Amino acid sequence: MAAEDDKNLIEILENLNAIDIAKYMNYVSAPQAGAIATFSGTTRDTFEGKTVTELRYEAYVPMAIRRIKFVCSSARASWNLHSIAVAHRLGTVPVGETSVFIAVSSAHRADALEACRFLIDEIKATVPIWKKEVYSNGEVWKENTEFLERRSELGNNVVGCCGKKAETKEHHKKLCCGTKLRVDDEGLRFETYWLNQTLLAMGIQSLKLWLQLGPPQVPGGIGPPGLVSPVGWIT
Repeated sequence: MAAEDDKNLIEILENLNAIDIAKYMNYVSAPQAGAIATFSGTTRDTFEGKTVTELRYEAYVPMAIRRIKFVCSSARASWNLHSIAVAHRLGTVPVGETSVFIAVSSAHRADALEACRFLIDEIKATVPIWKKEVYSNGEVWKENTEFLERRSELGNNVVGCCGKKAETKEHHKKLCCGTKLRVDDEGLRFETYWLNQTLLAMGIQSLKLWLQLGPPQVPGGIGPPGLVSPVGWIT
């Protein structure tokens, strides 16, 4: 793993500066690499007829980095790669600027292209980074539909964030994962938590987080006893 990590550059950028794409391109460049594939995710100016002014990203950084490392390891297990660079901004990303950049180098183009597609798909589906879209007339935290789809693929034996087995019905999807996660350091000192393994692959230790569940009138009385705010707990 150490040698593998030496060829991976993974950064979660918590400043407001634009991603230095040349830095990551230089990192993956090598004489033995005959191909470099890249992906740049940028803020577009409209969504479903609404004017987007900016995106705002939040993340649980330690878990996000660990998960991206795992995704990079999975890519290396499937393709013959030289170097991987992944950068993701947090905070405000104005229209036209890059929020996530991925660069992959390999001896041949097929490996680089396929691995780059795999990396962005897995990062979108499994890494705890949350996005708010800010419009000219409002704002909303965006549902991670790729995470919801991945959760459905895992089947009904997966424990969900509401403390029940994961269901594929739409209202269960909305209930369990329709809003963003956030870390609560105070909550980490408690011993009883709701379980959620859907963000984590086999062998990755689960982490204790809070999950915003919405109004208290959610059916089933979700949430630890005595908790007055509408939150549930997961690990």
